[in-house]
Amino acid sequence: MKILSFLLIIVITNTNYSQDSSQLFIRINQVGYLPGDIKSGVVFSDSEITYNNFNIVKSQNEEIVFHGNLIKSAYSYGRFNYCFTFDFTGVTDSGEYRAQVGNKFSFPFQIGNKVFNPVVDSLALFFKVQRCGPTQPLMHKKCHLSDATSITGFDSSFAYDVTGGWHDAGDYIKFFSTTALTTYMLLFSYEFDNVKFGFDNDKNNVPDILEEAKVGLDWLLRCNLSDTLFVAQVQDERDHNVGWRMPEDDTLTFDRPGFTGIGKNQIGIFSAVMALASKIWSDKFFDNDFANKYLTAAIQKYSVINKVADIDSVPGFYKENSYYGKLALGAIELYNATGITNYLNDAITFGDSAKTDFWWSWGDINSLAHYKISKVEPRFSAYILDNLKEFNSKKNKSLFNEAFDFKWGTTTSLMGIVLQAILYKNLAGSSNYDSLMIFERDYLLGRNPWGISFITGIGTAYPLHPHHQIAYFNNGRIPGAVVGGPANRSIFKDYDFEIADDRYALFNNDMVEYNDDRNDFISNEPTIFGNSTAIFVFGYFSERK
Repeated sequence: MKILSFLLIIVITNTNYSQDSSQLFIRINQVGYLPGDIKSGVVFSDSEITYNNFNIVKSQNEEIVFHGNLIKSAYSYGRFNYCFTFDFTGVTDSGEYRAQVGNKFSFPFQIGNKVFNPVVDSLALFFKVQRCGPTQPLMHKKCHLSDATSITGFDSSFAYDVTGGWHDAGDYIKFFSTTALTTYMLLFSYEFDNVKFGFDNDKNNVPDILEEAKVGLDWLLRCNLSDTLFVAQVQDERDHNVGWRMPEDDTLTFDRPGFTGIGKNQIGIFSAVMALASKIWSDKFFDNDFANKYLTAAIQKYSVINKVADIDSVPGFYKENSYYGKLALGAIELYNATGITNYLNDAITFGDSAKTDFWWSWGDINSLAHYKISKVEPRFSAYILDNLKEFNSKKNKSLFNEAFDFKWGTTTSLMGIVLQAILYKNLAGSSNYDSLMIFERDYLLGRNPWGISFITGIGTAYPLHPHHQIAYFNNGRIPGAVVGGPANRSIFKDYDFEIADDRYALFNNDMVEYNDDRNDFISNEPTIFGNSTAIFVFGYFSERK
């Protein structure tokens, strides 16, 4: 496994991994497996495969450690009609291996208890790259120190300090909703397992994940404009139209307006973030000043839910269509922080109204609320179970076991499925969805048609040209960025951009497309929320002592 170095100064050969003249392809998780994991791969071709078995060999000397039969799949993929799977769960010894079919070898992978630790470390570095303002960013200088130059919807002539936070994706817009969700996921991860998520790579006696969450917390408090108003967005779509530039060289630095808005959806996630932060800052740091500050903000904002619109309608991106899940999450976190039963009653009411969403995205996080409520009212785990049943059914109907419909942001939804399987396992102690969990995890890491890990710097073949401004000025290199992943081909019809790198075109079909190209903001752009979901997933599979 090749992991991008901290300073990104190691030059990795830009090798074309995706094509092969013989047209036989082996797809496997390129990072590796825990010893007890389900372990499997896929072999496919556009011509008949004459081999009926496979080997697992040691990378060092090609010594065969496992021999098994290929299993013919009932499913094909695109132009490839000869498709097989193979299972090597029985290989449990630590080491580096390859899968072999005939004279073809897979990329190397590892087996061991700590194979996912470097993945988590890399994912965490991505947030440092995304930092905006005077927040000690990585790979760029301080930037956008005049945010926001005006506030639309409040007083257009009024400059207001909303410096800091994170750039949302590959460009430089900042969004309240995705920043709040990202901050919550970082806090939630630490609360879920403060050993696995308590790593302190910068050796300053503060868990790295809480340091990063503080970047989000500080910015969200700045966005708390008044009792009934947030700064919901900083900068507009012009950000996407001024060309490639480093953030400190942004020609729009002194023309970055803020846009106001508020809805029950935003109040819900804001209250959840602040209430959870208050508990952590009190329990971990014994810092009552910050804990009280966070809790006061949560209580105040939640108190005005009946005075605002259901859903924020500010023009822009990330349009939502429901608020129940986020409001339920805010209510249950306030109950956990205060013990006041009115909040619990609200959480139950809103949680039932949220129902099962059969998805995971920035607008669909009902399972987080249902998980938290289940700690008090166990029946709420049934909502998560309904999701998993649906996902599991889809998983069994395709060659690569994807449990989702391809949309925009596939990798985020994919990791959300794994997250929900983890949450249900924590609640019920059930292993019924372990295969779902592993197959979706492995899809992200290379067990997919393109044979690519969708995390930059992770695995052997990974995105070399993400749609990311800072990466563009670093020869495409950026640590731990989870790109959007394959999307339904119909989405691309609505946009016009040139694809210069078609290395993976062979594996696109009429239904789905992925391009490792910097112009492709649909399938090759990372987001902070996608990364925050992934850091929970891979942190769960990590081992820290």
